[in-house]
Amino acid sequence: MFKAGLEIHQQLDTKKLFCSCNSNLSDNVLGEFTRVLRPVQSELGEYDAAALMESMKKRMFIYQITENSCLVEMDEEPPHDVNMEALEIAILVSLMFNCKIVDEVHFMRKIVIDGSNTTGFQRTALIGMDGYINTEFGKLSIKSICLEEEAARKIDEHEGIAIYRLDRLGIPLIEVTTGPELRSPEEVKRAAQIIGYALRSTKKVKRGLGSIRQDLNISTDGERVEVKGVSRLNLIEKIAYYEMERQAMLISLAEEIKKRNPPLEKMDIIDVTDIFRETNSKIIKNGIKKGDKVLGIRVPGFKGLLKSDRYRFGKELAELVRVIGVPGIFHSDELPNYGINEAEVNELKKRLSVGKDDAFIILVADEEKGNKAMKYMIDRIRNAIKGVNPETRGPRDDGTTEYLRPLPGSERMYPETDVPPIRITMEMIEKIRSMLPKSYEEAIIEISKKYGISKQQAEQIIDEEMEDYFSRFYSIYQDGNTVFRILFNIIPEIEKEGLDVSKIDYDVLDQIFIALREGRILKEAVPYLLKIYIEKNSLPFENFKPMELKELEEFLEKIVNENIEKIKSRNLEGALMGIAMEKLYGRADGEMVNSIIRRIVEGRELK
Repeated sequence: MFKAGLEIHQQLDTKKLFCSCNSNLSDNVLGEFTRVLRPVQSELGEYDAAALMESMKKRMFIYQITENSCLVEMDEEPPHDVNMEALEIAILVSLMFNCKIVDEVHFMRKIVIDGSNTTGFQRTALIGMDGYINTEFGKLSIKSICLEEEAARKIDEHEGIAIYRLDRLGIPLIEVTTGPELRSPEEVKRAAQIIGYALRSTKKVKRGLGSIRQDLNISTDGERVEVKGVSRLNLIEKIAYYEMERQAMLISLAEEIKKRNPPLEKMDIIDVTDIFRETNSKIIKNGIKKGDKVLGIRVPGFKGLLKSDRYRFGKELAELVRVIGVPGIFHSDELPNYGINEAEVNELKKRLSVGKDDAFIILVADEEKGNKAMKYMIDRIRNAIKGVNPETRGPRDDGTTEYLRPLPGSERMYPETDVPPIRITMEMIEKIRSMLPKSYEEAIIEISKKYGISKQQAEQIIDEEMEDYFSRFYSIYQDGNTVFRILFNIIPEIEKEGLDVSKIDYDVLDQIFIALREGRILKEAVPYLLKIYIEKNSLPFENFKPMELKELEEFLEKIVNENIEKIKSRNLEGALMGIAMEKLYGRADGEMVNSIIRRIVEGRELK
């Protein structure tokens, strides 16, 4: 059964959380320094699994200093006092989502050693909990609202070195966590839209790609998989469907493994480098040349499970080893291939003692890293019998996901000793409560009434974050339905024709709406004018001057006379109108054209 929850991270448009640096991104690099991060034990003496896997990559981190970063971001100075504006916004968001506000704010340290924080941890604090929002599919619980610091911006990574820029580090983030009550990919996307609108309605959040990110927590069999960092709303539904299908495959795989009941206790790692001394595989040949080893394992009873029409477990294993720096794997369900010939495959089967129902996997890497990768794979293969593996995955642009690391546990949290607790008073809460913006439902009703449009149209304006644009153009031409049609129908239709609508900017639309207001063109002419502008960079309004009534009547009389005998359609007037509108190029009102054609046709019938 599909169920999902969301964690939405929204940057706030304020100064940074623990210093007075501004929070604008900057490409002005003033200097850099280097760090290596290591995992540390929790208060209970335990290591977080995600941090341990990250440490296996043995990366070095270069941090670029910017004009909006200081000693706090460099971790050369303790954090300053908490940004109270950011804290008040977090309280406001908590109230919007009907949360209980904590009496005292305590910051915690969350271990993060992927390089995104110079300290090796992220500071985060609980602000509100046990809230809810109303949606069309029922009440959705809001488990928590947290205030935390944004990570540094990753610029590049190569050969074990990752480069981060400190301009983004320390920007205040609101984290909204829902309950796991969303029952379909459509509901997941809708919840993200509603929460995103609520955050934007505070007028205190940053806008643009990367300023809001969604983490999807998805489960189909009880185990949670986190898809981290989805920055585009239109990908949420795709990713949820992909993850649902991927987990269904893993559940089916587990059932098949149980039926076969293979002996997976003993899988020895064997050096098979000598088999490939004369290989035609470029990957293996280049690896051996630089001193790498080719390592292999037999996977009992797994023939056809690593790659087939039904299963693709080999892909899961390849993603796993890539995370620790091994480029990929070769396995028996896809060999011979990739320059590995049949003789080499047969020798591998012999060396690894592969039976008729078994599979095998090989990889090429330096010996230490290759053995670690093999051990990780062996653990993952043995755990495949359990079905879905709890893990963190990353989104791809095509809506698929890839393995990142194990799910982090409670071991990565411990108290922050450099930030004193902050008392939240009732006076503070009541003052902030008076600033509550309108709810999503209230905003839809208000926009609908304000612009004279339907609730469905108002909802689309909100969901696509177009209210500012809509308001601008409505102030010029006060016909809400026409403004809506141009922004949400005509321009998307032009884009579907393959034209570059990015050329249609504020200035172009301002001129269009001014011409409409002054009666120099009719709304029917807008598609023609926009296409001309895209192709020729001009707006020839004079060519689309509305026809005078007498000229129009004569034009339509001619259209009717030339075509009425040819038309076989039952909808005679509709067919004639289609012909007329195509030849008028937007120089006449559609309703008037329809009315005149009807009068001409009825007059002919009376004769």
